[in-house]
Amino acid sequence: MRERYLRWAVAALVLIGAGIAGYLTYTHFKGSPPVCPTSGCEIVQNSRWSKLFGVPVALLGLLTYLSIFTTTLVRHPLARQAGAMLALVALGFNAYLFYIQAHEIGHYCTWCVSNEIVSLVLAPLAIAWLLSTDERQKNGSV
Repeated sequence: MRERYLRWAVAALVLIGAGIAGYLTYTHFKGSPPVCPTSGCEIVQNSRWSKLFGVPVALLGLLTYLSIFTTTLVRHPLARQAGAMLALVALGFNAYLFYIQAHEIGHYCTWCVSNEIVSLVLAPLAIAWLLSTDERQKNGSV
């Protein structure tokens, strides 16, 4: 039973993160600044660090979130392993992006920081999901 709730929690957080990354991807390709209480979002989105090998990092985030969401739809231990691994990679990359905002750009994007917080909560939750067992598996009925 615990495994199911953790899977749902991972899926819910992933959808929140995908919403943020999707919005940032949309504004990037539309060429308009994201709605933001400060000028930090526009500065960060127009910085040289907003793309990796020509691909917007927001799009990479969106694809990562969608990949993790896919793992929540598959009931197999390898799916949980893949979801946890992707969540850890996302956490590491988001930590790098937060460092870039703080030390290289000197401005913070509210949307980006929100995404980084989602990633910070998602990674340990995905690990808990990976380590959880379904009661039916314990009883040998699956």
